[in-house]
Amino acid sequence: MTAEPFALPLLMGVVNVTPDSFSDGGRWATPEAAVVHGRDLLAEGADLLDIGGESTRPGATRPLVEEELGRVVPVIRELAADGVVVSIDTMRAEVAAAALAAGATIVNDVSGGLADPRILEVVADSDATYVCMHWRAHSAQMNAHATYDGPGGVVGAVRAELLERVDALHAAGVPDERIVLDPGLGFAKRAEHNWALLAGLAELQSLGFRLLVGASRKSFLGTLLADPDGTPRPVDEREHATTALTVLVAAQRVWGLRVHDVRAGRDALRTLARWQEG
Repeated sequence: MTAEPFALPLLMGVVNVTPDSFSDGGRWATPEAAVVHGRDLLAEGADLLDIGGESTRPGATRPLVEEELGRVVPVIRELAADGVVVSIDTMRAEVAAAALAAGATIVNDVSGGLADPRILEVVADSDATYVCMHWRAHSAQMNAHATYDGPGGVVGAVRAELLERVDALHAAGVPDERIVLDPGLGFAKRAEHNWALLAGLAELQSLGFRLLVGASRKSFLGTLLADPDGTPRPVDEREHATTALTVLVAAQRVWGLRVHDVRAGRDALRTLARWQEG
């Protein structure tokens, strides 16, 4: 019997045009540097690029709308002109609209429309794909909302709350084929919640939507790899663990993986695909 062909997930390369993102804030904070970095990620095997102008790390301060627009629109315009598939990572309707006008085709909203409900109308009036992440509060307050004591625990809560957002998307006029769901690892979730969600991806996939997973370099990996004294592993030393998760999550046939180190992710996916071939 011939095994079913293994469909690799898309690799979404992260381009943070910010001074304060948790992993690489400030390294590509100018549009010029961000464009160069985006092209480097494409050369390393990224399928699409996620351009963000607002850090969502715990405790981050939100930029002004004008600041966010100034960071991302020039980058999107130049990369989209090259034919690149571009995603805008934003919670704001104004930024989403400007990004789509500049050539983006995906809106990656970590708030799932809760931070700015008008963003759903922007998406509905376009042909864009919408990534709807599980979210409960902005970065400065989200840790206070990391409680999942109801039936089904964190997986049950995330599943139910994502369904509520799907209902809102339907009400706005966004069809199922343009919706991607994201469990929101690290957003209002402690380490044990993240691990439970990774183990419960099949239950989220049962909703019938494509899944995007973003585990790259996140703090729960730093906690896992902590020194004997409890000091978490630094952000730039979590890539081996990220690569291991890339393989494990990809094997569950998700739609996409959001990563910082595209080369490592591509190597992992090529290895997994060869393994699946037997």
